[in-house]
Amino acid sequence: METIINARVPEFKVQGFQNGSFKEVSNKDIEGKWALFFFYPADFTFVCPTELGDLQSKYEELKKMGVEVFSVSCDTHFVHKAWHDASETIKQIQYTMLGDPRAVLAKGFGVYKEDEGVAYRGTFLVNPEGLIKVAEVQDNSIGRNADELVRKVEAAQFVATHAGEVCPAKWKKGGETLKPSIDLVGKI
Repeated sequence: METIINARVPEFKVQGFQNGSFKEVSNKDIEGKWALFFFYPADFTFVCPTELGDLQSKYEELKKMGVEVFSVSCDTHFVHKAWHDASETIKQIQYTMLGDPRAVLAKGFGVYKEDEGVAYRGTFLVNPEGLIKVAEVQDNSIGRNADELVRKVEAAQFVATHAGEVCPAKWKKGGETLKPSIDLVGKI
């Protein structure tokens, strides 16, 4: 199994739904930006709205960090609109909800569950150069935590701008980092 870390984001062009409108989104739209792809199995389900609502609670913070947020399922953009119109939780969503009915993105990021035609819960942070810096995939019965996601974005952005430093376990913005060297070997 090959890792997706530092792989280039796949080429894509899909339809999305955001703030009452449909729009086309492609890999060209994220060039030079941080982008977060948040895959989930399907609209009108159970764990998914809890996750999307949790992500919405961090959306303003992520935008201030310069991160474009995209939720992605193998539903169409029409289904996203219908879910938005039907669910009080989903009505709150302000980030773009991408439709991926041909599973171009789900397959490109390696999260397509062929036997069900849905995506696994996958979270991917792409840097401005188009490289995947954070990848997390889990079973569809396990929901994610947006607080931890924001911490990972902060860490990825920190190491991107501080060559030679790394973030230890439970690192939080403003916390101490490490500068790997021979002097640290066996001392941590």
